[in-house]
Amino acid sequence: MKVVVAMSGGVDSSVAAAILTQEGYQVIGVTMQIWPSDKQASEIDRFGGCCGFGAIEDAKIVAHKLGIRHYVMNLRDIFHQKVIADFCQEYSLGRTPNPCIRCNRYIKFDALLERAKGLDADLVATGHHARIEKDEAKGRYLLKKGIDRGKDQSYVLYPLTQEQLRHTLLPIGHFTKQRVREIAGELGLPVAAKPESQEICFIPDDDYPKFLKQFIPQAVKPGPILNEQGSTLGEHQGILFYTIGQRKGLGISAKEPLYVIAIDPKRNAIVVGSKQAAYGNELIASGLNWITIARLEQLSTVKAKIRYRHKEAEATIAPLDENKVYVKFKEPQMAITPGQAIVFYDGNTVVGGGTIEQVRK
Repeated sequence: MKVVVAMSGGVDSSVAAAILTQEGYQVIGVTMQIWPSDKQASEIDRFGGCCGFGAIEDAKIVAHKLGIRHYVMNLRDIFHQKVIADFCQEYSLGRTPNPCIRCNRYIKFDALLERAKGLDADLVATGHHARIEKDEAKGRYLLKKGIDRGKDQSYVLYPLTQEQLRHTLLPIGHFTKQRVREIAGELGLPVAAKPESQEICFIPDDDYPKFLKQFIPQAVKPGPILNEQGSTLGEHQGILFYTIGQRKGLGISAKEPLYVIAIDPKRNAIVVGSKQAAYGNELIASGLNWITIARLEQLSTVKAKIRYRHKEAEATIAPLDENKVYVKFKEPQMAITPGQAIVFYDGNTVVGGGTIEQVRK
C-alpha cells in the first residue's frame, strides 16, 4: 500500500518514513514548499525552521538513505491563504491564533492528502507524537495522546475529521522522543541529532513584531492602554503586538505587576489589570470538531486544554447550537485567549475541540 510521508527534514518525520518502509509500505517522501519567496525560505534556514531549503535537502538525503522516492510539492499559495494571511488577520483583530493547527487542518491533512491521491497513495503520514486507533464498537477513529507526554501533539491535531483520520498514519506516536532519536541513529540517518525546529516555522527567530510589521504594516496603529475603570495609563504601539496574559513590554510603571486582560479592537485599546483579573473560568467556543462523538448533545465533564503547553483542567461543556459550546472550568484558568484552540480530553483520548471566541469571568 502506498503512503505519502510529509518529510520536514527533521528526525521525527524521517523516522516515521523509516518505520513505514520497514513495515512494508510503499513510501513516498514529500516535502512541502510553503514559503512565497526563495528569500524568505533562506531566512527561515538561518533560524532552524522546518520549511526552508535546508529542510528540503535533509529530507532528500534521508529519502535516498531509505531508498524511497522524494518530491517537493509547491503548496505556497494555499499556505499563504490559509495560514499566513489568517495569522496576520487574527492578530490585527486582537486575537491570538495557532498557525500550526491551521497548517495541519488545511495543508498536511487536506491539500497534501489530495496531492497524495495524484500519486495513487491512499494514506498520508507525519511525524506527530500522537496515535490513531479504531473504535470498532462505535465505528469511529480515535485520536490519542502520544506515549511521550512531554512531546504529545494531539492538541494541534484536534481538527482532523473521521475521513482524515481514516487516511492518516502516525508511526512514532508509540515511541518516546529519545527512542525516536535512537532509531534514527541505529539506521544511520544523518538527522538523528538534529535540533528541534522553532515553535512556528515561518517566523524567523520567533520575532512576531518584525514579522507582523513586514506583512501588515497598515495594522500597526498606536492606541491607549487602559485600566479596568477606563482610565488611560499609557500608549501601545499596536494591538497586534499583544496577547492576553502578557506582562512584559507594557512600558507602564505600577505598584503591582500589570497583565493584559483584554484587547478591544473597536477602540484600538489594550486593557490591563492585576494577575487575578487575568483569570477566568467560562468561555464560548466555536468552529467545533468532534472525534469520539458525532456531536455534543448534553452536558459533559471533560479535561480541557486552552493552549498547547497549558495543563489540562476539569471543565463542563454544554451545547449552545450546532457550532458553539459553553465551557465552564472547575477552577479559574490564567489567560484564556480568544483565537486559541480549546481541546477536550477523556483520559488519553481527544473528544474534540474548537476555537475560543469569547471569555466570561
